[in-house]
Amino acid sequence: MGSESEPFVAYLAQKRPLIEDYLETHAAIPNSEDRTASDMNRYAYGPLRRFTASGGKRTRPALVLLGCEAVGGKDEQALSCAQALEYFQSAALIHDDIADKGQIRRGEPCTYLTEGVGVAINVGDLGIVRTFAGVIEDDSLPTETKLDALRYLATMEECTVQGQALDLGWVRDGRWDLTCEDYLSMARHKTAYYSAATPLALGALIGQGTAEQIETLHGFGLDAGLAFQLQDDLLNLVGDEESQGKDFRSDLTEGKRTLAVVWALSHLDEQHKQELIGLLSSHTTDPKELNRAFDLIEGVGAIDAVRNYALKLVHSAQNRLEGVHFEGNTRDILVAMTNYFISRRA
Repeated sequence: MGSESEPFVAYLAQKRPLIEDYLETHAAIPNSEDRTASDMNRYAYGPLRRFTASGGKRTRPALVLLGCEAVGGKDEQALSCAQALEYFQSAALIHDDIADKGQIRRGEPCTYLTEGVGVAINVGDLGIVRTFAGVIEDDSLPTETKLDALRYLATMEECTVQGQALDLGWVRDGRWDLTCEDYLSMARHKTAYYSAATPLALGALIGQGTAEQIETLHGFGLDAGLAFQLQDDLLNLVGDEESQGKDFRSDLTEGKRTLAVVWALSHLDEQHKQELIGLLSSHTTDPKELNRAFDLIEGVGAIDAVRNYALKLVHSAQNRLEGVHFEGNTRDILVAMTNYFISRRA
């Protein structure tokens, strides 16, 4: 990881123990006192705890803390909202794996494969419930602040659902008539809100930031979060095949309408366009066919186009911070965050 990303990487490492301690000590448990409580734990709360505990760098909850610190707030004020983001992440991933027929998540078989589809759907539903419940149960938050935080979370969840609706619907209906702007709208709704914009703005809200600070962090997060998604798309195509395993180029197998695919389809001649559509529509897992699909995408310049657009988003995000006051070294950490988002390899 480059030196430009180090302040953010260090921040994640610093905050991770605090976040994980809160997740453990405030883990959801059944509210039943009869003999069914053990089964509730077995079929719902336990799987949710295990999945959440297996999380990675805790980037989204750390961004809640960063947003709070940026406006002069304290970590302790924002931990319940940080936990909310982690529970929503768990719910989204569990549900995504069912919709996408995924196989591996965080190095383990997907929840629906180990628990069954019905149970996994319910575990994801519990994650959504706990996104709100943990904030409601936080008696340290003033009522008005708590209500505003819940509004932010509700808006974030609805935006994510809207983006997911487009992503799934386009595949279901065999839609290939999409523009780059269509894709960017989908990715902004599905990923950018919950990956960066809402966590940062929510933290600033909890920390009693000004309207200007909250709005700036939200706009910054939309740009940075979209860049994060574009890098994610690229890693699926050009990342480390050995470390990704079965997930490598899975977006091609699933026929995902990524920016690289949409850009390529709009620039290929008709013969090669139809060839690429045929490969993506076949849901092939044949390495030779996946390589051919990739060659069509790369050969027309789509990979470079996506990289360049991600860089453009990073510059836009960083420019948004100019002229707005943030506490301590949080501005440097935010800038490093954007560099980290587009330089990461996993």
